[in-house]
Amino acid sequence: MKTMKTWIAFWNILKKDVRNYYLKPPNISWGIIFPLSWTLMQMLRSYGGVNLSEIRSLLPGLMSMSVLFGTTSMLAVTITFERRGRSFERLLLAPISLPTMVAAKLSGAIIFGMFNAFVPVIFAAFFVNLAGINWGGVLLAVFLIAVTSTLLGLMIAVSAKEVFEAQTFSNFFRFPMLFLCGLFIPISSLPVFLRPISFLLPLTYGTDLLNRWILDVSILPPVLCILILLGFAGALFAICQYNIQRKWIL
Repeated sequence: MKTMKTWIAFWNILKKDVRNYYLKPPNISWGIIFPLSWTLMQMLRSYGGVNLSEIRSLLPGLMSMSVLFGTTSMLAVTITFERRGRSFERLLLAPISLPTMVAAKLSGAIIFGMFNAFVPVIFAAFFVNLAGINWGGVLLAVFLIAVTSTLLGLMIAVSAKEVFEAQTFSNFFRFPMLFLCGLFIPISSLPVFLRPISFLLPLTYGTDLLNRWILDVSILPPVLCILILLGFAGALFAICQYNIQRKWIL
């Protein structure tokens, strides 16, 4: 009975977030236009070089970027907004446990991030042959990137008091990842002193997984990348849990 009530509470919070935040026209359009604009920009560059096959090679970076921005942008802002409006305190009076509420918040961001990831794929499919891609592996990689990015967004949201602070902190983490995680610039092309930093960022390993299962090239074995991403997820979860209990709602 208690388990059923927990699942009902989880589902209702998730449904509320999807309806109130993720399905709002500005957020839907942002989730589509942002990855689409990057895809079109790269396609135009490929047309200039008369080599449409380059579009497929850009998919891992475009997908990783779409997940990163989709998860961190929405979660950091929405949690900070609701925290400031004291919505969480009202939910906890329901009574709804804090872990259930946080899990529902995380799930909404993960779903939104995974949706964003496949926007570039859909549009690329009209121009290039996507045969030979390991879609099961791609789905796993996108899920792991979404989980780690969402937990990063939660860590930011816990640390910020205002929405603009959450946005600023998010950019502090996101934009270095665009250049250091192999999304569009191979790590081997980076200056030697920057390469160790790349391997300290979780997005590096998610992008490497996508490279393996879309392009059949990678730096590290897929199993190692998966284990490292799980390690990052566990570490971020522990940090978030500590901060939530220490200085967030309770």
